[in-house]
Amino acid sequence: MVYALPDLPYDYNALDPHISARTLEFHHDKHHAAYVTKCNEMTQDTPMADMAIAEIIKSAYGDSAKAGLFNNAAQAWNHTFYWNSMKPGGGGLPSGALAAKINTDFGNYDNFKAAFKEAGATQFGSGWAWLVLDNGTLKVTKTPNAENPLVHGQTPLLTMDVWEHAYYLDFQNKRPDYIDTFLSSLVNWDFAAQQLSAT
Repeated sequence: MVYALPDLPYDYNALDPHISARTLEFHHDKHHAAYVTKCNEMTQDTPMADMAIAEIIKSAYGDSAKAGLFNNAAQAWNHTFYWNSMKPGGGGLPSGALAAKINTDFGNYDNFKAAFKEAGATQFGSGWAWLVLDNGTLKVTKTPNAENPLVHGQTPLLTMDVWEHAYYLDFQNKRPDYIDTFLSSLVNWDFAAQQLSAT
């Protein structure tokens, strides 16, 4: 099946002043679109053409001959997940079952926040910070480049893109400021809660 570039779940200027319309336009319309296009080109007329993108990612992972396909498929999937991990007027504290689970598995929200900030800040070069469910336990992880939790049997609940193109126009080299802003003003706890409830 052809994987279509999804629309952003909000307008380009909806995350202002935290993430600018210019950043979202470049990030979605150029970077994300390129990954989708290349993924479709690389699977066209192959047995993978009819596979769901998550299955392509799992099938291509660790196969050096399919490294390019993995990178493009995983980045296409990661970006869609990232857009949904943010919302206008986001941030603040989680609630309900997700908040209770965070308190159980991390001790409290502040411990989660510290772990998530550290994951994002210490991911050398390009990559991602994640909140995942791993064998029934919430964990914070980080992955380099295109890698994501799907290939490790984990269920992603939330992600933050720490590739420079995600924040450089708005925050320059101040990745910690971007991370703080993501948690305080952007994170979509409703989306994360939906992922948890679907497990």
